[in-house]
Amino acid sequence: MIGWLLTNGPARKVLGLILTAAAILLFLFNLRRVGERAGRAAERLDAQERNDAIHRQMLDAAARRPPDRDALANRLRDGRF
Repeated sequence: MIGWLLTNGPARKVLGLILTAAAILLFLFNLRRVGERAGRAAERLDAQERNDAIHRQMLDAAARRPPDRDALANRLRDGRF
């Protein structure tokens, strides 16, 4: 059976076309998978940047906090808090 496919002219052309179509389909599926992976990586990077910005804001707020309860009370009385 396989010998007949390899020796017959039209069957050989059809087999070549089938193999070419299969290779193209596999290539397109691989492109789709790579695109999905790149999208997930970009989403992860955006989330990391957002978390870093929030963490930076928390550190800045901690750096400006009053050193003790008296300083906090004074800030609240002055309306600066």
